[in-house]
Amino acid sequence: MILYPAIDLKDGKCVRLWKGEMARATVFNDDPPDQAQSFQNAGCRWLHIVDLNGAFAGHPVNGGVVEAILKAVEIPIQLGGGIRDLATIEHWLEVGVSRVILGTLAVRAPEVVKEACRRFEGRVAVGIDARHGRVAVEGWAEESDIGAEDLAKKFEDAGAAAIIHTDIERDGVSAGLNVTATVALAEAVSVPVIASGGVGSLEDLHRLKSAATAAQGDIDGVIVGRALYAGAFDIPAALAALEG
Repeated sequence: MILYPAIDLKDGKCVRLWKGEMARATVFNDDPPDQAQSFQNAGCRWLHIVDLNGAFAGHPVNGGVVEAILKAVEIPIQLGGGIRDLATIEHWLEVGVSRVILGTLAVRAPEVVKEACRRFEGRVAVGIDARHGRVAVEGWAEESDIGAEDLAKKFEDAGAAAIIHTDIERDGVSAGLNVTATVALAEAVSVPVIASGGVGSLEDLHRLKSAATAAQGDIDGVIVGRALYAGAFDIPAALAALEG
């Protein structure tokens, strides 16, 4: 199981939000490329990056910072936030992003997402961010009437590389992963699922690993943010919990 350390970008800095609220951002590092290098040097095999300003604006905002991170590290990067059309998808893949994450677009224009999956095979993930089981879009500012599992099933045969499932109510709160919802989603589709939102301790990672082993679906990994920045555990311990 893969550990995806999170770098959430707001105004060019590494931050963590409280339940997705932009007004409640905690800055953890003023130098995102340096943060990326520290994750790489600690043994991480992937990075998860979100352009938070871009998610709200509907187009990339922290693009220069993302490109600086790409130059600073060699490990693959998955990127989300403000990616709303095929041209933007193609741009990021051309400059070195390994995988783009499409969230709002999956709700607003699912056919575009399916086209992207076909055109860029293995390099498109669907981001499903849910609040009380309903999918939220536009940087989590708006809640749709679509259930997380219903949306996931729309892309069952599209060729998506992964589905990233975030429980917004737990994100940035360190209240524990919503393992039940993650397992249910993984068992509802054949696409690999990446869990996100709420990791606060190593026990959360052990619980997810155990549940993934028993599940009938594919749980590929987990995104961890605040717990790493706050020092709840270190990366070697996290990797041991997920890969052991």
